[in-house]
Amino acid sequence: MLLPSVIMALIFCTYGEKNPAVQVILTNKGLQYGKTVAADWIQENLEFVTFPDMDGEIPLSFLGHIGYTLTGVTIAKCDFPEPSIEFYQDVSGLKMSIVGFSIALTGAWRAHCGIIYGSGFFDMALFGVDLVSVVHLGSDADGHLSLTNVSCDTQTRDVDLRFYGGSSWILQPFVKHLKARIKGQIEGKLCDAVEELIVNLDRHLQAMNVTFQVNRDLILDLPLTGQPVIDASSLRLGFQGEFYSIKRPKEPPFEAQLFVVPEYPAYMLSMGLSDFTFNSASFGYFSADLMQIFIDDSMIPPRSPVHLNTRSLGPFIPQLPKMFPDLPVVLHTYARNFPVFSFHPGVITLNLPGAVKAFAIQPNATWTPLFKLHVDSNFKGKMWTDDGFLKGSVTMDNFTLTLVATVIGPFKTAALENLAKMAMKMFVLPYINDKLSTGFALPQTTQALLVNSVLTVEEGFVAFCSDAKLQPSDRRLS
Repeated sequence: MLLPSVIMALIFCTYGEKNPAVQVILTNKGLQYGKTVAADWIQENLEFVTFPDMDGEIPLSFLGHIGYTLTGVTIAKCDFPEPSIEFYQDVSGLKMSIVGFSIALTGAWRAHCGIIYGSGFFDMALFGVDLVSVVHLGSDADGHLSLTNVSCDTQTRDVDLRFYGGSSWILQPFVKHLKARIKGQIEGKLCDAVEELIVNLDRHLQAMNVTFQVNRDLILDLPLTGQPVIDASSLRLGFQGEFYSIKRPKEPPFEAQLFVVPEYPAYMLSMGLSDFTFNSASFGYFSADLMQIFIDDSMIPPRSPVHLNTRSLGPFIPQLPKMFPDLPVVLHTYARNFPVFSFHPGVITLNLPGAVKAFAIQPNATWTPLFKLHVDSNFKGKMWTDDGFLKGSVTMDNFTLTLVATVIGPFKTAALENLAKMAMKMFVLPYINDKLSTGFALPQTTQALLVNSVLTVEEGFVAFCSDAKLQPSDRRLS
């Protein structure tokens, strides 16, 4: 039990004012799979790579200098070994290495020395190119993931350079000098390209939204709550994961509790979603007065033995049809407080504190108050994944009606309570369970598919583990 405690202490010290309600873990398996996909994509697109022109001058002791330009450089052949990538704790980031990269290039050359000009084409081969890049992963003040280039080192073991063309004699005596100079230029350009890639990726990350409008009523705040936590086998990110009402945004009267998602090294990704996220959505709807509905008889199934009018409700409330004969009834059903989700091993519970106000509709359309009931209900549910779908089931644990106010005098609620329970069991729960048994497709994109997914309910959070199947983009390298 020591390791989870150490991890919890580490996260507690690392994160800021708010505990993360959503945690995402990238395991070494996921990192290595991403590396393989990226390497394959690079290999497939190397033929589209273009190189900037390389130029320079070769000083001559008494004749000035020879100016040269290598242009139109393209790849003729490439030996691209499998790169390596690892989580790098020393800088809280990633370390990427390519060892023994060899490449054959071809292109055109131009040269001049005083009034003498020449041109032709060349072949160049670079053997044993090694590249090591270290990147720091961090978080900016707005909660974006950030990338910073820490170091980049390249070495090339050998360069073979050959010039062709009628004036190639101009450069042939200086091939040894050119090889050393071009070797240094290429090594510098490789690290420049790596740093430019990191800067562009970081710029893309900074432009990403950390707040999302879910629908017309809710927004989801999803910034990082602190710095990424990196160890030898995983990258752990913590996100705020809090819903707000668009109409009346305010903090809920509860806070996200500290939790730790176990690392599942057999899967590429793990995610933990705490009950705080669910309850913040519940509070958002409640604070915007959206948890209410007016029910009239048009919404009752025709085959129902009971309808919303004073005559049909007479067997349950004897005085009602005598005081208000043959009038339609409308029920204003609403939440007294926000529903509360609780996660426990293997089960999700929902506590729903509701209320019902009943009105008789007079012939002149006046609404006459009749009575008010408190409706307290508790539900239990299960969730699981099956063949790319999120599925579940719900059962009712408790349903209680309590008369709290009446204009028509006291009456017993047991018969109404039994009627409501029967309606829940005959109509509401079967409808919900039918939808849950069909399931909802797990999120997919054109670039990634979630496969081998597993969902478990733990104490205080839902754990979701999955592998991913990436679909590389067809964009060409430049």
